[in-house]
Amino acid sequence: MESKAEIRRRMRRQRRQLGLRERTQAARRLAALLRRNRLYRHSRHIAGYWAVDGEMDLGAFLQYAHQDGRAIYLPALSRGSSRNLRFHRYHPAARLRANRFGIPEPVARPSDQIACRSLDLVLLPLVAFDRQGHRLGMGGGFYDRAFATLRQWSGRWRHPQLLGVAFSFQRVAELPAEPWDVPLAGVATERGLIRCSPRMARSIETTAEYLFAQTGRA
Repeated sequence: MESKAEIRRRMRRQRRQLGLRERTQAARRLAALLRRNRLYRHSRHIAGYWAVDGEMDLGAFLQYAHQDGRAIYLPALSRGSSRNLRFHRYHPAARLRANRFGIPEPVARPSDQIACRSLDLVLLPLVAFDRQGHRLGMGGGFYDRAFATLRQWSGRWRHPQLLGVAFSFQRVAELPAEPWDVPLAGVATERGLIRCSPRMARSIETTAEYLFAQTGRA
């Protein structure tokens, strides 16, 4: 099995090699699939991300979601050297500023922050994934730390539903797993929505299975 570092290098290189036309078409297909999905239709508070390093662009989807009346949030890092991740309200016309990694995020205002457990749906960027719900990120562990507290708080997943977002080629047969990894309910790609194995996602509330749309499932 490839190491995490090897998979990360290979997938990031492949992502960056995609042309603008391929990226744009994939992002539009993804946005259409997400809007038809029951996970989206049953969600009022949705967290996305600002794409960097060749990640699947959520811009079109976030614009649609805002027009549909959803409350949209983006991740923001705590000030200083803290590795804590928070979520702040996002408006398409609002000004963003780059964090210490150069990633645009909302200008933090306490009134715009939402608790992780109050989100309905979180769309997570990833570098690679497998069918069992394992997610390989950039290695910082920000999302794992943010949502690990929910497991301690509730003993099982209730809200939010965690949905990875990727290009279809980012799927691998198997990823090395760590005890602190957060399980994904599924992964959305330009080709459809993949529900993760119940064996790995057993702590996700069972309604997640119902909420996956029949159209576009894999």
